[in-house]
Amino acid sequence: MLRLKNINSYYGQVHALRNVSLHLAKGEIVTLIGANGAGKTTLLNTLSAVVPARSGEILFQGEEIVAHPPDRIVELGISHVPEGRQVFKPLSVEDNLELGAYLRYLKKEKAAIREDLEMVYSLFPRLRERRKQMAGTLSGGEQQMLAIGRALMARPKLLLLDEPSMGLAPLVVQEIFRVIENLRREKGTTVLLVEQNAKAALSMADRGYVLETGRMILEGEASELLENREVQRAYLGKEKKEIWER
Repeated sequence: MLRLKNINSYYGQVHALRNVSLHLAKGEIVTLIGANGAGKTTLLNTLSAVVPARSGEILFQGEEIVAHPPDRIVELGISHVPEGRQVFKPLSVEDNLELGAYLRYLKKEKAAIREDLEMVYSLFPRLRERRKQMAGTLSGGEQQMLAIGRALMARPKLLLLDEPSMGLAPLVVQEIFRVIENLRREKGTTVLLVEQNAKAALSMADRGYVLETGRMILEGEASELLENREVQRAYLGKEKKEIWER
């Protein structure tokens, strides 16, 4: 479904991604792990055209998309849930969700949009309860649910998730991860997941990649990476394990 080949991206003069290659098959959950500053967020931003790739290829369902603008990326079926939620705080929960379907409104898909709104509410019942509430008054976990729901309103084939567990209580994290697994199982959604909780991410994913200072240094089946001593040492420390299992 998705293939990156030798992608190079920059922030000004800073070379953030260096010849990065990866692939995702349809229906996979693939996780990308690495230390802060490794380039994980830059990779997702490059995929969604927020940060343009300086060189390399990005193929999505056989189409070269490296030069496409962000709205075209969404239209093709890639939705991005950014780090830090980034909901529209002065607007209601329902307005935020409907904004996720803005391209579909242009195509006059109002009935289908209402169906998808109900789907999001069934995934996250708390959003239904708070649908008229301003997004900025929600808890962190509810804002994360809203950010995911907003992305789903575009009917993505590929969902990019950047640190969905950041700053959330373990029970909320488990709820969000269950929804991610259900999206793959019930809707066939492909997921590329950037996640600080490496153990939780690898436990859910099919495969994983390790990014270090802008370079892809390791890839493999998620179960293999969980058993890899270097991965355990760097990303699966005792403290993180206890946080997830508490």
